[in-house]
Amino acid sequence: MNEIEYEIIDELYFVTSFRDIANALYLTNQELCSNLKDLIKRGYVKAFYPNPDTEVEFAEQQFEDNCQQYYFLATKAGLIVHNSR
Repeated sequence: MNEIEYEIIDELYFVTSFRDIANALYLTNQELCSNLKDLIKRGYVKAFYPNPDTEVEFAEQQFEDNCQQYYFLATKAGLIVHNSR
């Protein structure tokens, strides 16, 4: 897990909007979307859309089109890797 991924998961102990993560970390939207996509693919983060209560199955094209409208939460596996560092 690289430093950016570590910082992202640090923000995801609770369901958090893309905007809130971006404001906390000062990453470009493209950087944040790319890192979130990688974390989702590894099973470290779950995505919610169109609201914070509706978990969605990862679909790459839909994610890339709507990434900035999603909400995110670290998974148990993501928290374990994050906290073992």
